[in-house]
Amino acid sequence: MLLGSCLSLAALPAAAQATTSIPEPMVDYPAPARPADFLSPAFHKQRRELLRAKLPPHSVAVVFAAPVRNRANDVDFVYHQNPDFYYLTGYEEPDAVLLLFAEPRTVGGQPGMTETLFTQPRNPAREQWTGRRLGAVGAKTQLALQYTADDTDFATSGIKWADFDKILFDNLPTDTRDDSRNPADLHNLVAAFRQQTNLLSGYDPTHSEVESIIRRYGSRDAKRMTEYINGQVKENPSLAKSPLIAAYLAAPTDAARQAAITTNPPGRFDDATLGEKLGDLRAIKTPDELALLRRAVRISAQGQREVMKLMRPDMGEMEVQGLHEYVYRRYGAEFQGYPSIVGGGANGCILHYETNDRQRLDNDLVLMDCGAEYHGYSADVTRTAPPSGTFSPAQRQIYELVLAAQEAGFAACRPGAPFDAPNKATQQVVAAGLQKLGIIKKKDDFRKYYPHGASHYLGLDVHDRGNYGPLQAGNVITVEPGIYIPAGSPCDPKWWNIGVRIEDDALITATGYENLSAEAPRTVADIEKIMAEPSALEGFKLPELK
Repeated sequence: MLLGSCLSLAALPAAAQATTSIPEPMVDYPAPARPADFLSPAFHKQRRELLRAKLPPHSVAVVFAAPVRNRANDVDFVYHQNPDFYYLTGYEEPDAVLLLFAEPRTVGGQPGMTETLFTQPRNPAREQWTGRRLGAVGAKTQLALQYTADDTDFATSGIKWADFDKILFDNLPTDTRDDSRNPADLHNLVAAFRQQTNLLSGYDPTHSEVESIIRRYGSRDAKRMTEYINGQVKENPSLAKSPLIAAYLAAPTDAARQAAITTNPPGRFDDATLGEKLGDLRAIKTPDELALLRRAVRISAQGQREVMKLMRPDMGEMEVQGLHEYVYRRYGAEFQGYPSIVGGGANGCILHYETNDRQRLDNDLVLMDCGAEYHGYSADVTRTAPPSGTFSPAQRQIYELVLAAQEAGFAACRPGAPFDAPNKATQQVVAAGLQKLGIIKKKDDFRKYYPHGASHYLGLDVHDRGNYGPLQAGNVITVEPGIYIPAGSPCDPKWWNIGVRIEDDALITATGYENLSAEAPRTVADIEKIMAEPSALEGFKLPELK
């Protein structure tokens, strides 16, 4: 790797680096063409305008870019932007902050500004190592922002923070690294924000996170919310000092709990409202977003198809993972939406198994929960298949029970239905089916083998933003029942180490739903049929390394 074979810029003293920095304007040469189907600047501009319209009077919304994540020593993970930040700007670089004003304000001496983006500045020496930067000028012209400036100008931009009745933010970064060579990295941007707004005292992100969850969901399921709060208080006793948390826990009725929420609203520093507004927006996918999501889902479904054709008992989990991810790249997907889960046998009973290092699959069922990320939008498709190409009788019985549960979940996908309706429908089928098979004695015991929910929103995050209210046309959700029976379970050993999940991505329409991932085989017959077909990758053989 180049960074390990010669002196990197990161190794130079700060003074030496400073001499290489050249301010804008710069002479640029045309960059190679990128894919033409990214979201347009007009899309992001419309999203900002819709969010601004939802802001309280005399308020400002503050959104920070995502931190850079270090992998080891001087190697960072591939940068992934904060999805909210990307949704609102299209900007893909770190060390940046976006401000949206409910009413026009003066920024940098410029009156009438409703939006401001502070970006990392141009620097030819850094760009030679880590890639091109837009800079303030590029962001203004290419992303259609009203006002842009270098992030080094953030602390001196003249914003009158005291004039705002509400300062809205969400997930204020608390895990940033302080790069001594960069006076305006994300660490320093957050520090400047806290200092200028006087957020240095009176703000506890742990308290605010729990309080925000109570305000969003506390009136829907008091039992689960109380269990959640008590668990958090056990880990952090100081939470009990929060007026909202204390009042909610002491409330004897639903009405009293709602009163606790109403009488303890967010203060001037509000880390609840912005997330709620963004959830309302991001939960309803536009046609432009759906085009990207459809692409991501179809690529993922094609990965499932090709892997089913190729999978054999002598393969290992890692090889199966690599085949999925090769298909993604072949179709232009930049990343996986999440770490690929490929679990054979006992490993398939671990819900978020990511090690993927079993050497031989043999004839245990293989659970493949994999999703391509295409231009920021993630699919989430799971299939479970036998490496031999044929289900055993026990495997077939569990698989067909999960499939029946998923069909019931699909039937509950309609606009106006409670978000939890697909989940409850799948639970009823699984509980009755496990009892009929003798795996459980009481229906209430189904949770031992089906411990997760059936649905979540899908989009820029694999577990995307949304308000979890009634389903609406334009929502994209998963429908993913599963049954997992690890060895040692109190049932006939013939069921042990069978793990099955079937997951599809459903678009809620005006009249029902559309299964976006229908191209991936789901039934036992269709899976066994496609596993007997040749693959386009069949002849891809590598020499053995001895």
